[in-house]
Amino acid sequence: MTALQLDDLRHYSDTLHLPSGQRLALRFAEPDDADALQNYVRGLSQSSRYRRFLGAASELPPSLLADFTHAGEDDRFSVIAIASVDGVERIVAEARYALSADQASVEFGLSVDDSWQGHGIGAALMRNLECRATALGATRLFGDTLRSNEVMMALARKSGFAFKVSPGDWRLVRFEKQIDAEPRDIPCASWRIAAERIALRAAV
Repeated sequence: MTALQLDDLRHYSDTLHLPSGQRLALRFAEPDDADALQNYVRGLSQSSRYRRFLGAASELPPSLLADFTHAGEDDRFSVIAIASVDGVERIVAEARYALSADQASVEFGLSVDDSWQGHGIGAALMRNLECRATALGATRLFGDTLRSNEVMMALARKSGFAFKVSPGDWRLVRFEKQIDAEPRDIPCASWRIAAERIALRAAV
C-alpha cells in the first residue's frame, strides 16, 4: 500500500527550520509520549483547543490519545514538534494526518502551543506534512477548519491551498492542495525512505 515500514520510527524524524534560525525536532508520537501529549493539549488555550478539535474539549479522550500515539494504525499518523527550553524538552506543536488510499489524498489537522504561535512553526509543519503525504502515495492534501479560524485560513492561503465548501458541516471550510510526486524542495525522512524502497523494488 505505502512504501513506509514502521519498524523503527526514529528513521522518520525530521528537523523543522524556523525563520529565526531555531530548529525543532519533529517525530512520530509514540506510547511513551502519551502523558506529555495530553499535558500539551490541556495547556492549549480554550480557543486553540476549540479550533483544533472543532468543538469544546479540555483534553484528549483515552481512546483518541491511544490513537495519537500509535503511528500507522488505520493509515493514521501523529507527529510532535519538540523544542528544548532551558535544557528541558517540551512539545510545542502537533499534527495528525490520515491517508485515504482510494482517493490518493491525505487529511490533516494541526495545532501550535499558544506561546509559540507567530514563529513560523505552522508553515514549516505544513511543508513537512506535504512531503510526508507524498511519501504515502497521495497527490492531494486537505483539511477542514472553522470559518471563524482566520489564523488557520491565512496559513493555508499563504501555503498555496485553495478553498472550497466543506461537505456536511456549514461551520467549516475546506482547504486543499494538489501535491507534486517528487517534492525535492521540501525533503523529509519519510519521502527519502519511501523513494529508496521504491527504487530498491524496481531494481529487483
